[in-house]
Amino acid sequence: MSYLSIRNLSVRLKNGPPLLRRVSLEVSAGEVRGLVGESGAGKSMIGKAVLGILPPSVQITEGEIFLDGTDLLRLPPKESRRRIGASCALIPQDPLTALNPSHRIGPQITDRLVDILGWTRPAAEARALELLAEVQISDPARVLRSYPHELSGGMRQRILIASAFAAEPKLIVADEPTTALDVTVQKQILRLIAGMQARHGTALLFVTHDLGVVSKVCQRLSVLYSGLVVEDSTVASFFAAPRHPYSAALLAATPKYTDPDAGLHPVPDAVIDAVRAEVDDFDRGVAHG
Repeated sequence: MSYLSIRNLSVRLKNGPPLLRRVSLEVSAGEVRGLVGESGAGKSMIGKAVLGILPPSVQITEGEIFLDGTDLLRLPPKESRRRIGASCALIPQDPLTALNPSHRIGPQITDRLVDILGWTRPAAEARALELLAEVQISDPARVLRSYPHELSGGMRQRILIASAFAAEPKLIVADEPTTALDVTVQKQILRLIAGMQARHGTALLFVTHDLGVVSKVCQRLSVLYSGLVVEDSTVASFFAAPRHPYSAALLAATPKYTDPDAGLHPVPDAVIDAVRAEVDDFDRGVAHG
């Protein structure tokens, strides 16, 4: 059974254009699903809708978001927030802006356990030390006493990963968690997330631009263009034979690190025109439907 089930989810700017167009996808317990597409395709918007953190200028116009069999959109807001807080977590894109610069690291991990989940302070602090060790931070006690600016970008991202796994959530949304890191640290963080996810059996919704990342950490993926899912596939099937022309063009545009002289292949204008026409046809069908 899917732990997360999104059905026909549509999101738009208030008095503005659609941002998500009847998106449907499933994430089973222990599964990693990638969300792939260009900037503005709607990848992060899906994660924000699931976590109930859409900006005030955006509204959900239709659809269902089932979390462990319960439609979050039919619950009172307070109950929906309680369920999300108890069973979901976020690994954000930029660890420096995600961490409060005026607070030490310790409370930023433990406060959620104490205030939302009712843990005692000593139990939460013990859990924080355990998790920092699990994400391969040496001297966890010192790090808990540190401020974010005293730590490297890689260490800050490890802290956010530890914080996300602290309460043993059943679903984590990872929103481009390696974008702000250099290539060497990216590889370390990806291995760390994959290892933590496998050990804890957590469902993971992984937002990324990078198809190389998808090939390493995901089992399934959804390819989006302008808020429309144009392909839903297993990762193996996608890399063997993508079904949609836009998906094939994205794959062809990926740099070949094994062949640095191959050059870059941008998505052809004809493919962009065709997928834009597909989006326009979808919108016309909705308008008349």
